[in-house]
Amino acid sequence: MSAIPADLPLRADLVGEEPYGAPQLDVPVCLNVNENPYPLDQEVVDAICQRVRQVAPGLNRYPDREHEELRRALAAYLKKESGTSLQPGQLWAANGSNEIMLQLFQAFGGPGRTALGCDPTYSMYPEYARDTFTDWELAHRLPDFSLDVETTIERIKTLRPAMVLVTSPNNPTGTPLPMDQLTRLLEACSQVPVAGADPSARPIVVVDEAYIEFRDPGTPSAVSLIGQYDHLAVSRTMSKAFAFAGARVGYLAASQGIIDAVRIVRMPYHLSALTQAAALAALEHTDLQLARVDQLRQIRRETAEWLAGQQFHGRPLTVVPSASNFILFGIFSDRDAVFEAMKDAGVLIRAVGPQGYLRVCMGTDEEMERFRQTLVHVLKRF
Repeated sequence: MSAIPADLPLRADLVGEEPYGAPQLDVPVCLNVNENPYPLDQEVVDAICQRVRQVAPGLNRYPDREHEELRRALAAYLKKESGTSLQPGQLWAANGSNEIMLQLFQAFGGPGRTALGCDPTYSMYPEYARDTFTDWELAHRLPDFSLDVETTIERIKTLRPAMVLVTSPNNPTGTPLPMDQLTRLLEACSQVPVAGADPSARPIVVVDEAYIEFRDPGTPSAVSLIGQYDHLAVSRTMSKAFAFAGARVGYLAASQGIIDAVRIVRMPYHLSALTQAAALAALEHTDLQLARVDQLRQIRRETAEWLAGQQFHGRPLTVVPSASNFILFGIFSDRDAVFEAMKDAGVLIRAVGPQGYLRVCMGTDEEMERFRQTLVHVLKRF
């Protein structure tokens, strides 16, 4: 519970709000925040230490506020990972994709502006909107959690938002966004003026690809469309597939215009020299950093098949198809009770998303075995 005293002049819209955050508990198995469960390879650790050692003597000086070397490294990575050639000026990094998203809301949202999302989706989006005084509206997804393209386009035409946010793979459902659907959204936005903006302004489409490296091989990334659509912004992170959650590095790929807009609202020297050094070291070892992605995909497939074979109250569990490193499953009459029973048994998953569903992220073989054993035991109790 909040301990903010009533005599502090807290913003009226923040009264009663609680800080965002998944539970951080000391339990044997943590499968609740979609981390990569494998520690960094020692070669990567050594490279990070070497890079940090090189910059440490100069920490009395501010870092490169434009992080030029890091932007070049990110461009090289996207060329390798997605086959897309971008200029460093089309890339921007920050302290996690959370900061990237907040900067986009700061640059394109604000009083009198609207952002449109497609629910169920990431629960932080409305908080970015709240913190920037941006109206937050929704277009509901279809029952299988795929995008309802027609409804979303109608909402775009009606609301005339400054920003349209889509997530691929979607969090918390893991649902991918097909490229033809994204193209339809981009084309629709190119024809719609933004309410509260210059008559020539058109909505930007933000694609959150935090989990994109876990997609099935051969699936294109939204970054491949950046050269065709100047109003497309693609947010990514090194937290998930890169096993770099503790480093807090996210990045944005977009047109030069969108990047320059974000540069206006960024804090001075927002990305520390230590963060830049660590990120550069990781990007020099992308093969090692991403070596476990195929294994986690396989664990995801095996876990989905296993979950589909389990029953709750005589009915098979519903397992949402996922292109990420997590799976949404249910449907439970009291998901909170199942969550608590799992937690009490030492396995922390997440009660998030549509009512009745739980989400589990992929762990090591040992962690997933513990998850399976525990879930079987818990389901027998209900």
